[in-house]
Amino acid sequence: MGLGWKVLHQQYPSLSLVSLVGAPGPLAEIPGHDLTYQAEVDLVPGMDLPASLFADMGGAMMASEAVLKATLVQRTSGKGSFHEVALSDAAAWLALPRHWGMTMPKGAVGGAHAGYKIYPCKNGRVAVAALEPHFAKSLCNAAGIEKSDVKSLFSKSTHEAIAAFLLSKTRQQLDKLAADKDIPLMTLPKAPSTASQPKPQ
Repeated sequence: MGLGWKVLHQQYPSLSLVSLVGAPGPLAEIPGHDLTYQAEVDLVPGMDLPASLFADMGGAMMASEAVLKATLVQRTSGKGSFHEVALSDAAAWLALPRHWGMTMPKGAVGGAHAGYKIYPCKNGRVAVAALEPHFAKSLCNAAGIEKSDVKSLFSKSTHEAIAAFLLSKTRQQLDKLAADKDIPLMTLPKAPSTASQPKPQ
């Protein structure tokens, strides 16, 4: 169609082009979608579909950054530039915390730290994000845990004590506790039962 970068750049030297592709280079012709790009970088560990279209959304953000970069290049040099954004690269970028081990079970934000986890409470669930020392200390104080150094927050006993404390509280009580004690947490309704989910026809 005469819309390739070489042709356009020759006719309009100041024009920039941002190309959004599924995968870069020689992989561009292999069919893929958000789900396959996430699966490729280990963001689909179980049988459930991902919670969001992470590759698509990450790709959209990377595309907007490419537009900004192209604009800066054009303003400083007067010339257009070509930028390729691959959704597979976006998925790989979003997967970095997992590859670094941060969100794996032994990682601080993967469940190993007692202050960064999802726990059941009396009438629902609570997502606790008390990772920083001052937040973790407030959570431990509220739960009646005297020793709350960094190492203790990775211990089984601290996990159990916090779990027991949160299970004894309602969502309303925990919402009030968060506001009163400056603890980053978000209460949630009970997780839907998989048995109640409609079966595919």
